[in-house]
Amino acid sequence: MQELLQILAAVQQWQLQQQGGAALATVVQVAGSAYRRPGARMLVAPDGSMTGAISGGCLEGDALRKAQLTMQQQQRKLVTYDTTDEDDALVGAQLGCAGVIQVLFEPLPACQQVLSLLQQATGRRQRSVLLAIYPTQPGIIPPGTCACLSTDGSFAQHLPEGWPLADLRRQMEQVLASGVTSFGSLELQGQSWQLCFEVVQPPIQVLLVGAGNDAIPLVAIGQQLGWHMTVADGRSSHARPQRFAAGCQVFTARPADVLQHWQPDDRSAVVLMTHNYQYDKAMLRELLPMALPYLGVLGPRKKLDRILQELQDEGLQWTDDMLLKVHGPTGLEIGAETPAEIALSIAAEIQACSTGHSGGKLRQKNGPIHAAAVQLPPQ
Repeated sequence: MQELLQILAAVQQWQLQQQGGAALATVVQVAGSAYRRPGARMLVAPDGSMTGAISGGCLEGDALRKAQLTMQQQQRKLVTYDTTDEDDALVGAQLGCAGVIQVLFEPLPACQQVLSLLQQATGRRQRSVLLAIYPTQPGIIPPGTCACLSTDGSFAQHLPEGWPLADLRRQMEQVLASGVTSFGSLELQGQSWQLCFEVVQPPIQVLLVGAGNDAIPLVAIGQQLGWHMTVADGRSSHARPQRFAAGCQVFTARPADVLQHWQPDDRSAVVLMTHNYQYDKAMLRELLPMALPYLGVLGPRKKLDRILQELQDEGLQWTDDMLLKVHGPTGLEIGAETPAEIALSIAAEIQACSTGHSGGKLRQKNGPIHAAAVQLPPQ
């Protein structure tokens, strides 16, 4: 989502400057290993500047040339980078990832519909699915990025006539429900097409309850990750916007009033870091029944256990599933001591929980780093 927002901001900038067309490069398929996964995008502006990335820097040089050719010809292109060949230096890739990466290049603003689909996917706090269609045979292009479906039922598409729109939308609905980027295939009029159903999640929104000095680096890290950061505190002396990075919402409130200023959803995280026992306890009373995706409590475990026992004695009830979402002490065990290190620990745990991962060491993982692609039945 952060990359999409940056790309749309860059598009707006070069449009305001009344420059010529640009090109959008999208990773639509990966076989084997690659630095970026399907859905990674890079915008090449008329002046050759790039926003976003489709690799760790290995493909960008060649992709820049392909994008400029796309701008000149105003035609979509599908380019395959095969890094399984040890002699990949011949094409200037030198990836060493042992993977095959397919990249779809689309000219902008000639394909203005693509921009409108990206804007729909980023315009609200809802999960969306973007559909990109590309041929298996070389030289056959469009359709490209051609449809977007959001959880509120909003649907936009610009497929040519004769395509099985109802079946494709049904598949998009299935992918939207699963929340997992998936792939499919389609035979149409004697031609074979590949389908990339990319899930676009809204940014994680994080509420930090506590505006102390240790909240400042956590706000900075969260914003670098594209998260929406909010800070609340009962002390007006601490809850001052100028203490935090621009774009962070900061407000003063009592525990009972905090949720009047911030509405959680299924992409939300809250971290209690007030260093005030009674304030944290009052916030837990408000937050526990909500079963948030992530609820972190800074401080020792015995502090959290004591708060929970007191709340139970006072009549607050909860289920085991609700307690599983409570992380106290908050953060991963990385030997953090300083405020910046602690912020890194907390941010890493929020990221791991949001993606359903444990936060363990990659070298101890059996199998590939990324999960295998989900393949849908052919149409």
